[in-house]
Amino acid sequence: MKKFTLLLALIFTTISFAQTISSKQEDANVEQYALLTKVNQYYPDITLSKTITNFYADGKIIDSQQQFDLKGTKFSSYKLGIEPDNKKLLFEYVSDETGKVYGDVSLFNGNVLRTTFTEKTNQIEVSLNGKSVYLKKLN
Repeated sequence: MKKFTLLLALIFTTISFAQTISSKQEDANVEQYALLTKVNQYYPDITLSKTITNFYADGKIIDSQQQFDLKGTKFSSYKLGIEPDNKKLLFEYVSDETGKVYGDVSLFNGNVLRTTFTEKTNQIEVSLNGKSVYLKKLN
């Protein structure tokens, strides 16, 4: 009887915490587009696009990503994600020229702070408002 009760409790707990997750391709909302515009102003390699795929859990945005048509570009992969608070984005792109480059860009007190990791050159770079403030080559 205890096992049966425990099993029922587990089933009902799982059901009560289940979320409906869906995605929808749509125009970036005002906050998302403002973030993309500000970031692109200082870092033009972060592509500015109005179309975005928002992922929703029970009607609330939990993640946002941009999809790109890479035909005719130098990139073999290009990914861009926006955090739900619209203050940070994550990027990752791969090309023959640069190798894999990834990192994040955050808004901080009106400034745009970027951390970049470049695997081909084994470097970490921190930039503020488009200007490098720290560069370190790892051994």
